[in-house]
Amino acid sequence: MHSFIKPGYGRQHLHQIFETLYAQKTGFLETDYEHLFYFIRKNIPNRSLLMLYTNFEHFNSLKRQLPFLKKIAQKHLLVVIIFKNTELQELIDKPAKNKKTLYHKIIAQDFEEQKLKMLKTLQKHKIHSIYTSPENLTGESITKYMQLKARGLI
Repeated sequence: MHSFIKPGYGRQHLHQIFETLYAQKTGFLETDYEHLFYFIRKNIPNRSLLMLYTNFEHFNSLKRQLPFLKKIAQKHLLVVIIFKNTELQELIDKPAKNKKTLYHKIIAQDFEEQKLKMLKTLQKHKIHSIYTSPENLTGESITKYMQLKARGLI
C-alpha cells in the first residue's frame, strides 16, 4: 500500500483523492489483491464506494485476482478502473501499410479484445468498471459516480 485516504466527503476530499492519484508511481509489479482485500476489511468497516485504479494487461491476470475482487464487492460498491492504452488504440485506428504493421495491428486488436473481455467478466460478477484513457479519467470517474448515485447504489 503506497497511499490510503480515509473515507470522507466533500470537494476537499475529492481534491485530496485526485492529488494522491496523480502522485502515484508504478513499481511494475503485479498487485497483491489478497493483501488489498484484508487491508480494506481491516480499515474500511462500513460499506463504501471504492474506486480501484488498476491495469490488467492479460485476462489471466484478472482471473487470478477475481476471487478477491468479488470478496471486496460483496461488502462495498467496487468500481474497477482499467486504463486504455492510447498508443495501441492509435495503432488499431491506423491503416496497415505492410505486413509488419498489419501484424502489429492484429496484436493490438487482441490486447483490446482482452480488455473488453475483462470488462464483461467484471460486469458478469456485478463489479462496476470504467474503461478510459488517462486524459479522460476525471470526467469518466465523475460520470460513473453520478450514474451510481442516480441508480440509488450510493
